[in-house]
Amino acid sequence: MDLILSFIAQIARIAVPYALVAVGGCFCERSGVVNIALEGILLNGAFGTAVGTIATGSPFFGVVCGLLSAASTALIHALVTVAARADQIVSGLAVNLASLAGTRALLKLLYASASNSPRITEVPLRPLPGFGFLGPLGDVIGQPLFLVAAAVCVLAELGLLRSGAGLLVRAAGERPAALEASGFNVGGVRTISVVLGGLIAGLGGAWLAFQQNSFTDGMSGGRGYIALAAMIAGKWRPAGAVAACVLFAAAETLQIRLSGQGVPTQFLQMLPYLVALAVLAGWVGRAVPPAALGRPYRRGGEEA
Repeated sequence: MDLILSFIAQIARIAVPYALVAVGGCFCERSGVVNIALEGILLNGAFGTAVGTIATGSPFFGVVCGLLSAASTALIHALVTVAARADQIVSGLAVNLASLAGTRALLKLLYASASNSPRITEVPLRPLPGFGFLGPLGDVIGQPLFLVAAAVCVLAELGLLRSGAGLLVRAAGERPAALEASGFNVGGVRTISVVLGGLIAGLGGAWLAFQQNSFTDGMSGGRGYIALAAMIAGKWRPAGAVAACVLFAAAETLQIRLSGQGVPTQFLQMLPYLVALAVLAGWVGRAVPPAALGRPYRRGGEEA
C-alpha cells in the first residue's frame, strides 16, 4: 500500500507546476493571446521565489517575490502583444530566451555562480496536521502550498467558466468586437488575463524552487511547453488541462521509477514527450481553440 501511495505522491508532486502553468495558460489563451512565454514566466517565478526567500529568510515573502516576478514577465508579454500588437509567437519565444539568459546573468551577479543559487533552508514543506494517515501521499498533499495550488485550480475552473469575469475573458477570445460593443476594453481584458495567468504560473515556479531547495539554471526544463500541450489537450479548460497534466506527471514518474531497471535510457527520456504527442494526436482533433486566438485587436475591428 505504501508503494502505491508513494507512486501517487510523486505524481502529485510532479504535476503541480505543470497544472498551474496550464491553468494560467487557459486564462491567457481564452482571452485571445497565445502565450508561449509561460516557460519563461515559470522560470522567473522560481527565480524570484528563491531570491526573495534567501534574502529575507521568509518563504511567504519569497512566494510574493516569485509571483511579482512572474506577473511582471507576463505584463511584458501583454504589452508587446496586446498594446503593440506584435507577433505573439515571436514575443513568447523572446521572453523565454531573455528569461533563460537573464536568470543566468543574475545568478552570476548575485551569487557568483551561473548554475545555481545557495540552498534554501526556510522551505514550507511540512504538511499540516490531519494528513498523516495517508503516509507519503499526505506528506505531499498536506503541504500548504499544495493546498493553495489545488484551490487555485478549482477556483480557476469556476471563475473562468461560471462567473461574469470569466465571461469577459472568454468574450475577448471569442467575440472581441461584441465585447467592445458592450462597452468593455478588449485590450484591458486581455492584459489582465495574461497577467493573471502569469501569477498562477508563478505559483508553479515557487513550487519548483521549494521542491528543489534552490534555483538552478534552466530549472523550468520545458515544463511550460508541456503545460501548453496539456492546456490544448484539455480544450482550454482548467479542469481538462489539470487532468492532462496529471497524465504527463504519471509518465514522468514512471520514467523515474523505471530508471536503472534495464530499460534503455533513451526511451525513458522520450517517454513524457511521447505521451504528450499521443494525447495531442488523440484529443486535439476534437478541441476547438478560441475563435480570435492569436489575432491582434484594434479598436473598432479585428486585424487579420
